[in-house]
Amino acid sequence: MRKAQPYINGKWIDSNRQIVPVKSPYSGEVIGEQWFSTAEDVENALKSAYEAKKEIARIPSYERAKILKKAAMLLENEKEKFARLISLELGKPLKNTLDEVSRSIETLEQSAEEAKRLMGETIPGDASKRGTKAMAMTFRVPVGVVAAITPFNAPLNLICHKIGPAFAAGNSIILKPAPQTPLIATELLKLLLEAGFPERGINMVLGGVEVGQQIVKDDRVNVISFTGGVVASRNICELAGMKKVLLELGGNAATIVHEDADLQRAAALCAKTGYSNSGQSCISVQRIYVHQSVVEPFTQLLKEEVAKLKIGDPLLPDTDVGCLVDEMAAERVMDWIEEALKSGAKLIFGGKKHGATVEPTILLNPPKHSKVVCQEVFGPVVSIIPYQTIEEAIEEANDSSFGLQAGLFTNQIDLAYKVAHELEVGGVVINGTSNFRLDHWPYGGVKNSGIGREGPRYAIEEMTELKMIVFQIPE
Repeated sequence: MRKAQPYINGKWIDSNRQIVPVKSPYSGEVIGEQWFSTAEDVENALKSAYEAKKEIARIPSYERAKILKKAAMLLENEKEKFARLISLELGKPLKNTLDEVSRSIETLEQSAEEAKRLMGETIPGDASKRGTKAMAMTFRVPVGVVAAITPFNAPLNLICHKIGPAFAAGNSIILKPAPQTPLIATELLKLLLEAGFPERGINMVLGGVEVGQQIVKDDRVNVISFTGGVVASRNICELAGMKKVLLELGGNAATIVHEDADLQRAAALCAKTGYSNSGQSCISVQRIYVHQSVVEPFTQLLKEEVAKLKIGDPLLPDTDVGCLVDEMAAERVMDWIEEALKSGAKLIFGGKKHGATVEPTILLNPPKHSKVVCQEVFGPVVSIIPYQTIEEAIEEANDSSFGLQAGLFTNQIDLAYKVAHELEVGGVVINGTSNFRLDHWPYGGVKNSGIGREGPRYAIEEMTELKMIVFQIPE
């Protein structure tokens, strides 16, 4: 039986704790157990992280880089094992989890490289009359303690996106993984320790909201890096006090298909990126704004592409769509589909549930007030919405409380430039969908989609402080 246990002050905690079964959302079988952390556990983790921060900061950059590179190498050697565990624990298809492990390896490697690039600059003082005999130098220094609170949908890579940069920058870490996916977090922590990660460099606590809140409000934490939902993020901001908060939140991503687009390419990519991981991605294709003149052929092409997707056991190598994280999530998605249909949307494909699996669903022209349009579905539902002018498409895409990423299909460079600059999002993908991310790029959004940017280089900037040293030169 696989076990997920808290790791505190260099020790695994395995006694006198509430034990909760971990079930596969696809099969329903119990695949492991997790030990929930007590309030005392969290306090001990905070104490350990705080006491260790100077010890971690003293580790030379090349040593931190060496440890992260070894972790990446070990993960490469165990790629299949980690991918299968994610599929088992989350219901995410194996072809997607193999890709997630590959991305996690890249993220650790990039974090190792960035550990050696914590550079500052020299600034002459003589730009000011008062500074003719002065010079300043700036340095990047660790913030101290980073709290990493991660979600279930990319349970390996999103942990790597937090602990990789945090350690590369010289910080100690408290990790709180999602309660739905503690097993993969445990396996990664074991691997990190095998790679030479300092025993007190990371603490892991397991549990729900109460555990997270205890971490967030503690003044010994310097930076909170959180990926999750808007409600939780607002709670974090209220509790955090005077500390830096990095939020990677959700979206209801728009992709625009203009009249001159390559419709076959657009349909194929929308099918691939709208339903991977059952739509459980912050940048999953959700709203497709299609020019009125090509709605009919695009809809038919998308239907044909979605019909090719294989639904089934996530552990089979040819499965495209597995299941959602649990049946409750599937029931919510079905409720939203039903609401859209009652409001006038047309069902083009899918719309059925089997356990925790929801069939890939295409809706045509749901009203803009329906949940599948104005909220984050986080499920395998894509809506096609016609538009007349590109200005209308931009306005509708921007009419959202979210602003993470967007996609645009067009062959007009001037139109691409116009749309890219006018969309209120953190990133725009030209001739691709919203759901495209490389792990070394700056990733994040505006509005309710978050604060700050991920990607090792950019996360390290957020997880360090700029320190200045001034030399005054004697006469």
